[in-house]
Parts: sequence; C-alpha cells; structure tokens
Amino acid sequence: MLVFETGLPPRYYLNRTEVDFTHLAPTDTVTACPYKGTTSGYWIAQIGDTSYSDIAWVYDFPTPQLLPIAGLIAFYNEKVDTFLDSRLLDRPATLLSLLQEE
Repeated sequence: MLVFETGLPPRYYLNRTEVDFTHLAPTDTVTACPYKGTTSGYWIAQIGDTSYSDIAWVYDFPTPQLLPIAGLIAFYNEKVDTFLDSRLLDRPATLLSLLQEE
C-alpha cells in the first residue's frame, strides 16, 4: 500500500506477515498525524552493535480515509534500502535524511 503526503516521499506500508521481526523490537514512541491519526507503535532495529531508533511504525486505527493502512507497517525510506520489483529505489532526500548526515 502506498501513501502520498504533501512534502514527504511515498511511504510503503507492508503486511506485518511479510516483515522479518528478528531484528525489530517495539518502542514506547507514539506520534500523531492530522492525516493518518495516532500511531499504535514504533520499532527499533538492532543490527549487530548498531541501533536504528523508531525506524518503523504502524497505525492500527488510522483516520477513516486511511483505513486501508490499518495494521500495516511502514519504514522510513530515508533509513532503509527499499526494493520495488527487484529494483533498489533511491533513498529520498528529506529533512530526516539531512539530519542523519550531521
């Protein structure tokens, strides 16, 4: 499922059954979005000795117009490699990606 928001790159929402949670752990982070609602949770990724805080999130109860993403998980495209039809997509340049470079 793709979600398009003004000023943000497209976000890819995936079925949780298609995600390997081996290196993911839930966090206490909750955020609110006027378009999508309030998140139900975020995940941190632990790869070796490196942690990637709040790299993925889910809306179990999104706003009515975004009900198709209910229960699906999304990752920050700026922080992960995203493959679409076996093709690696470029990581988008956003404020988040610029802050990571500092």
